[in-house]
Amino acid sequence: MKKIIENSLEKAISYGAYRDLIKDLLDAGKSTGPNQSDDLLNYSLLNDKRMKRLDKTIKLSDEVLVKVKDVNEPQTWLVLTEGWCGDAAQNLPVINKIAEENSNIQLKVVLRDENLPLMDAFLTNGGRAIPKLIALDKNNEVIDTWGPRPDVATKMVNNYKKEHGALDANFKESLQVWYNKNKGLNVQENLISLLK
Repeated sequence: MKKIIENSLEKAISYGAYRDLIKDLLDAGKSTGPNQSDDLLNYSLLNDKRMKRLDKTIKLSDEVLVKVKDVNEPQTWLVLTEGWCGDAAQNLPVINKIAEENSNIQLKVVLRDENLPLMDAFLTNGGRAIPKLIALDKNNEVIDTWGPRPDVATKMVNNYKKEHGALDANFKESLQVWYNKNKGLNVQENLISLLK
């Protein structure tokens, strides 16, 4: 496991470099990942707009600001993501904003489909769900994990699947509406547990 984590860390990039990568790929008419399609490109374009907006507008709660200052040991937050993922677009800017508040937290980003051994070590209910945040201590030992979405959104997904069998376009739209109204607060509440 440690070797898998360290291999991914060698390929990891900063949040700023990730945002630049997305922009460069979109300028070339591409999304992240080995599979290219009009749908993935359209999701990526939409998500890029979401992330730009969230990068400018996310406000951290007073509780998170206090807790993040208490992190006095170095941590790495290694996040698996892809540019076409709607949950990642809503959550990664919040994760970045928290990490920026304390120099002891280093945010590193890797693409899921280029790091499948890492992804497969951190599945959610047997699936390669992203974003997946893996919090590591200074020795690259796993402290905790989070993802792919905050607990309220997870409950929404589970309830909808139970009632309808699968997620559809209507649900995905209502989930994005919830994210917009929540303004990253539920993610912040969940990530407080990593701030130790």
